Amino acid sequence: MKKITSTKQKLLNKLKKDGVCTIGKIMEGFTITEIAVRKHIHELEQQGFIKKNTVKQELGRPYFTYELTEKGHSTFPNQYAQLPLELLQDLEELQGKEAVNSLLSKRLEREKGEMEKLVGQDNFEEKISKVANIQNQKGYMVELEQSDDGKYIITNYNCPIANIASTYNQVCVNEKKIFEGVFPASEVISESLITKGHNFCRWVIKKPEGMH
Repeated sequence: MKKITSTKQKLLNKLKKDGVCTIGKIMEGFTITEIAVRKHIHELEQQGFIKKNTVKQELGRPYFTYELTEKGHSTFPNQYAQLPLELLQDLEELQGKEAVNSLLSKRLEREKGEMEKLVGQDNFEEKISKVANIQNQKGYMVELEQSDDGKYIITNYNCPIANIASTYNQVCVNEKKIFEGVFPASEVISESLITKGHNFCRWVIKKPEGMH
């Protein structure tokens, strides 16, 4: 993204402080024209930093309100990336590595159950397509392809929890267990991992013979 201009930053600051705002509320903080402000709002909306809501009224025309999206909130300083890792490290210092492993195992059970529920009992191709879509929605930047020998290849170009996985390898082991739970009749092979210095994580899943 291009550097946020002072006017756009002022808009983001306004919405951060005041939450959901009408254009009238936003204009209280600006001396430039409403047309100019609306242009900046539209650009921030197109870039995914601002969300526009339509509010209907019993009488009169609907009006719009504006608020920050998650991406908009993320432009402000936060500890989202570092805090979870620090908490795990604190837990390890207080109660030992086994406590961290137990916590990550609990996370595995929850994610495995959620994935199996979302994927359902569809045929193999539909299931693997759903898995790729779910992972993509979680920020893994997924590419799914099929090789000539019938294997399916899931490539993750981004790992949203790489900082944790780099310190606690069990996270990567658990991801493999999730795939094995969804595809119990298939062999799941980890060809590369971001945490091992590769540019992407690659999982190879072979469709069992005779399976639809």
